[in-house]
Order: sequence, then structure tokens, then C-alpha cells
Amino acid sequence: MFVGHAKDIAQIKVQTAGASGVIKQSLVGPEQGWEGWVMRLFTLGPNGYSPRHAHAWPHINYIVSGQGTLFLEGQEYPFEKGSIAYIPANAIHQFLNRGEEDFVFICIVPKEGDK
Repeated sequence: MFVGHAKDIAQIKVQTAGASGVIKQSLVGPEQGWEGWVMRLFTLGPNGYSPRHAHAWPHINYIVSGQGTLFLEGQEYPFEKGSIAYIPANAIHQFLNRGEEDFVFICIVPKEGDK
């Protein structure tokens, strides 16, 4: 069992090539008893973006706040609070903050996807 608050979880600045203004928090995963999966919270500051990339695992996303864009397999999708997405394995994707406030989303991946 695990009960906590996001404000108490370490914020890690994403240093990956092709990323700018991205903070990652690993909220719940194997360390908290959820074997095989990790729920992360990403915060993209104004004009922030994740790298355009693909990987061998799928993930699901839920937008908590802000406005942004999901680039997925050559198409752009506007995202706002309440938007959701399933991104299949090996799909080229990227998140971009298009607003003036933080763009915050939950991302759930298999354990091997939490790098």
C-alpha cells in the first residue's frame, strides 16, 4: 500500500537530447508496490517539449492541466485538461506545450519504460 502526495515526490529535470523544460516525477511504481508498471507525472514549462521519439513499449496519458499538442505518427492533436491518449509501441510521438502555463500530464508505462 502507498499513500502520498505529488509535492513530496522528487522532481527530476529531463536531460534527454531533444527535450526542453521537462520535469518528471515517478509517482507510483514497483518501489510503492505496483509491480510491472510506473505512473509518472510530467510537467512541461512554457514552450517546453519532450523529444520526438519512439520506443518498444506502449503508454497511456491523461492531461491534468494546461494546453499542448501531441504529435503522433505524423499528426498533431490539440490537448487540454481531460484529454487522453493511448500511444502504441514503436509509434513516433512528442508532447509540446503550446500555452503560457505549465502543461502537466500523467504517463503510465511498463517498468522497462521508466528510464
